[in-house]
Amino acid sequence: MDTLSQVIEQLRKEGYEEDFNLQQNCLECRQGDFKVFHDEFVIDRIYRFEGESDPADEATLYAISAPKYGIKGILVNGAGIYTEDITDEMLNSLQINRH
Repeated sequence: MDTLSQVIEQLRKEGYEEDFNLQQNCLECRQGDFKVFHDEFVIDRIYRFEGESDPADEATLYAISAPKYGIKGILVNGAGIYTEDITDEMLNSLQINRH
């Protein structure tokens, strides 16, 4: 699989149904109605995509599970995790493959 959309499609088939949004101290899904904090999720896989000529085309895709809640989903970060205003705990959780 070479493209972001191909990987997302495959992950959806594997049950990664939620679309997570990165917040300062948690991941949100279901239009912000559900929050998962840094100690409640596991990074199952990380995929990095690089733009051929434009660094702005770079993206990181995280396959994430929250066993406590029985949910799996994805988080796509387009410009690099360091550009987000997040807590150290969230940054550490997203850098380490804890599975």
